[in-house]
Amino acid sequence: MSRTTPATLALTSAGIPFTLVTYDYDAEAARIGLQAAEEIGVPASIVLKTLMVEVDGKPACVVVPSDQEVNMKKVAAAFSGKSAHMMKPADAERLTGYKVGGISPFGQRRQVPTAIEEMATLEEEVYLNGGQRGLQVRIRPDDLIRALGATAADLVR
Repeated sequence: MSRTTPATLALTSAGIPFTLVTYDYDAEAARIGLQAAEEIGVPASIVLKTLMVEVDGKPACVVVPSDQEVNMKKVAAAFSGKSAHMMKPADAERLTGYKVGGISPFGQRRQVPTAIEEMATLEEEVYLNGGQRGLQVRIRPDDLIRALGATAADLVR
């Protein structure tokens, strides 16, 4: 497994401190984030999942704890929109340059507005996909927000 991805390159070039963590990715897992948390040995609440959405027809990225479900009304509101829905997997892969199960909010082909679940910003550190299946980035939430130019918002049910 390569430890150099567009995500790690973006973080490095931005001067954002991070640590890489690898794990055995299970393509058959019902919930990838929960499987990653179990493999890494950390609470699922600090392993964040990256979801690509469309708000009023425009792409956006939301980052929420892997043990939570996103609320689309709250997502729309976070981006000052009226409605939001999940992006089709093929569209998400094309937009980000990553494969589903390996989508990172960092180093996407086209950077889009990003919102992070506000409760995750209260943690000391969080884990996010590092740009490929089985690769996580451990990072401080304030560095995460700074790296993405993201906003913190209430995004879950």
